[in-house]
Order: sequence, then C-alpha cells, then structure tokens
Amino acid sequence: MTRAEAYAPGRVELLGNHTDYNEGLVLGAAIDRGVRVAGELRDDGRVILQSTMMGEIDISSTDLAPQTAHTWANYPLGVLKELRAAGCAISGFSARIESDVPAGSGLSSSAAFEVATALFILKLVEERMPPLEIAKLCQRAEQRFVGVQSGLLDQVCSIFGRKDHVVYFDARSEEVRAIPFPDNLALIIAESGTKRELTSGFYNQRRAETQAAADALHVSALRDASFEMLASLSPLLHRRAAHIVGENERVARAVDLLSRGDGASFGALMNESHESSRTNFENSTGELDSLVEIARQLPGVLGARLTGGGFGGATVTLCEAAKADTIAPELQHRYAARSGHEPKIFVCRIAAGAG
Repeated sequence: MTRAEAYAPGRVELLGNHTDYNEGLVLGAAIDRGVRVAGELRDDGRVILQSTMMGEIDISSTDLAPQTAHTWANYPLGVLKELRAAGCAISGFSARIESDVPAGSGLSSSAAFEVATALFILKLVEERMPPLEIAKLCQRAEQRFVGVQSGLLDQVCSIFGRKDHVVYFDARSEEVRAIPFPDNLALIIAESGTKRELTSGFYNQRRAETQAAADALHVSALRDASFEMLASLSPLLHRRAAHIVGENERVARAVDLLSRGDGASFGALMNESHESSRTNFENSTGELDSLVEIARQLPGVLGARLTGGGFGGATVTLCEAAKADTIAPELQHRYAARSGHEPKIFVCRIAAGAG
C-alpha cells in the first residue's frame, strides 16, 4: 500500500497587511508550528480524513462539493479538486491530520493545511510540481472551494520559508527572497482569545473595497497608487487605500532596516502598521489593540501589531532576544488581568518551509 507524509508550517505576517491581493509587497516568515498529513492511497474512490481536533469525514471522491457540516474538510478537498484539474490522477486516500497551529489565530493554519495536503497527494502519486505552482494551486482551492478570496502570501511563506530568514514576497513580479533575521531579535506570538473567521465575509469585503478604490483611481491595483492620488476618493475608500499604500512603503523601508539590523526602526514600522490597521482598514479588535498596547509598555519590546487578516486572531511582538522569555509571560499575565482571557503566548522561532 502506497503511503506518504508531508508537513507544512504556519506563518507570521510581519508587515504588508492585505497587500498581496493588491499586487503589493509583504514580509512574513514560516514558524515552528505546522500541519502534518500522513496516510495512504485507496482504490475504492473514498476520501477519509481524520483529525483529533476536528473529527472524521468519509466521502466519495467522485463528486467533490463544499461541506457545510465539516467545513474544515473543505481545505484538503479543495486541494484535491484542484490537483485533479491540473492532471493529477488520484481516486481516493485516507489521511490523518495533526496540527499545532491554533485555528483562527491569524497564523495561517488553513494555508499550512492546504500545502501539506498538496505535498502529501503529490508524494502519493509520485508526481512533482514547481513550488510556486503549488502555492497558486492551494490559493485557488481556498478561493474556489472555501470561498475566501485570499492573496498568495500565506502559501508562499509556508513553502518558501527558511530557518532564521524573513520571506520577502512581491505579489506582482512574484519575486520571493529570503532575508536574514537578526539574531539579537525575537518574535512573540500572542493569541487574543477571539478567533477570526475569514469566511464570514470581512476579508472578501476588504478585498472588494480595495479593488473599488483601484477602479476609482483608474489603476489595475493599489500597488500603483500613491498618497497624492487618494484625495479624490470617498472617505471610506481613502482609508482603505491609504492602508495599502502605507503598508507597501513600510515593507520597502523594512527590507533595508533588516539588512542593517535596525530592530528599533523596524519595530516602529510595525507600530505604524497596527495603527493603520486599526484606523484605516478597521480590521483590528479591542482585544488585539489591548495586546499591542500592553506589549509596547514592556521593557525590551520594539514594536507590536496584529498579524494576518485581522478581525480577531493574534498579534506579533518584536523584542530583544535576550528579554523574550521574560516578556512573554508578563504579556500573558497583564492581558489576562485586563481581559479575562487566558491567552496562548509563545516565543516564535522562524522555521524552514514545507517538506
């Protein structure tokens, strides 16, 4: 019986919030938490998925359709459908899924699940596909089968991640570059206690608003816009576009700061990014704002912001590496005292990509 196993990490977004689907610039990194998919081929046309967290589903692979009772299964089923459309000959399989990426935390458990599934199936049928094509296939699965009109950052970081390196991604040119992350800096991930649910429509709404702003400016994407061009927009579209334009500029500046090891200035850009998310893009929450506010008060913290799509989820804090192990529990204690939530907080290690 043909067996296979694959692993893909989650990711943390450092700068470039909602810029990928606007053909912009992003900085992210693969993290030391991910999704593992292991199993074997079946010759009866069944797809059986087992997850200790989500349960089990057993369906026929002859007529794949989005699931309403087991929505978590739509990620691997969507990948299967896209692989078949790309010519991958597979009838069915059994798979066991293990994950230590918190679902709904903004750390891209969905993209990790998609990438791990794609690599698992490709190994089962002994086929290969270029890494960027795998990322695009997983993105199509999320857009067409799950219904989230996501960008490409999450899958790119999961696949192209490199240990102790930040992933720079230009969504227009599709350039992917690994930039060393200074060893005197560390990242702390803090869950807010409120899960985000992108399929609820907020993400797709923001995508529609940014496209409306681009259309009003007569550009193909907000990548081509500048602050000077935004004066003609309505107040709402002005705020949305200002966030994207500002994020692209912050990423461009951050690349140079990282190369010079300027953690303080990089942290300042993260602070600016969160303020823009809060006021211009309105994808922050009271819980995320509290985590950011508390983090910025702690000695050794250089910057903090929400990470990922927003509307709940987690924050990322940049700090001095030597103080990370004392900052994390203090952040947890202060946030719990203020909010009543007991957040999961951990020092994040920047990890290698999928394999």
